[in-house]
Amino acid sequence: MSQKFMAAPPASAAAEAPTLEQLAERARRGPGLWTRFRRNRLAVLGALLLIVLYGSALFAPVISPYDPDAVDLRATKAMPSLQHPFGTDRLGRDTLARSLYGGRISLSIGLVAVGISVVIGVLLGAVAGFYGRAVDNVITAAVDVLLSIPSLFLLIIAVSFYRNSGLASLYLIMAVIGLTSWMRICRLVRGEVLSLKEREFVQAARLLGNRDAGIVWRHILPNTFASIIVAATLGVGSIIIFESSLSFLGLGVQPPTATWGSMLREAQSVQILAEQPWIAFFPGLLIVLTVLGFNFLGDGLRDALDPFHSRRA
Repeated sequence: MSQKFMAAPPASAAAEAPTLEQLAERARRGPGLWTRFRRNRLAVLGALLLIVLYGSALFAPVISPYDPDAVDLRATKAMPSLQHPFGTDRLGRDTLARSLYGGRISLSIGLVAVGISVVIGVLLGAVAGFYGRAVDNVITAAVDVLLSIPSLFLLIIAVSFYRNSGLASLYLIMAVIGLTSWMRICRLVRGEVLSLKEREFVQAARLLGNRDAGIVWRHILPNTFASIIVAATLGVGSIIIFESSLSFLGLGVQPPTATWGSMLREAQSVQILAEQPWIAFFPGLLIVLTVLGFNFLGDGLRDALDPFHSRRA
């Protein structure tokens, strides 16, 4: 009787400590990527917000018939109405048209700058993590130094340096923001590569005679794509805020070209805010909605790509 009692394992022990194989089997049998993403209502809301924002910017001529830079002194400081849904500014320019066309620039800067930062961060992070030693020390030291300096400060210095030469254009802003935003991606990829390069499939690839470049591009980096996609998605919102900050300080895309940040700069006067609050309200609202959309989307992608994230949290 006692032997039977001692031989019976506790029923809760196995349930509390599932093996890695059991977790992997649950993940394979569980809902797919799209199903997990769709169940996250905030992620779906974020995706819908971004579709609406990018669609509105793309079809700006259809939504608003006005030229964003056209001055109409007969319609200055007009309140929001059916004719001008977002009102007009002190020069009679339609705020809706300027918001839509400005969104093209702000959203484009966010995507292109993130693309630049991802390319640089992935390359340097993969090299540092895979080769280690002196190469890793040099790249890590450079990343630590750059991270210790506020990104906005670097952006202001870089843009101001070329501003007097007439090179402060849209492409310069994209390049500068991308070149000063790659450090966190680099650290993320470096950590992932350090972990993955010791796995069995990487050792097997080495034994089969694969070169280092082939091992990194074919076997290691594909396993980091989920983390890179999430980090890039969350980074777009931060970069749009950076661009808006530059434009607000007068160091971004120069007038009369509209961006959300430059529109806020035009409305920074207390008198203008008191008389025409819609000039600052609508571009500010669009910035908030864009950042929220990317944050919700990034969180949703993280949970969908890593189904055990929420359980660990």
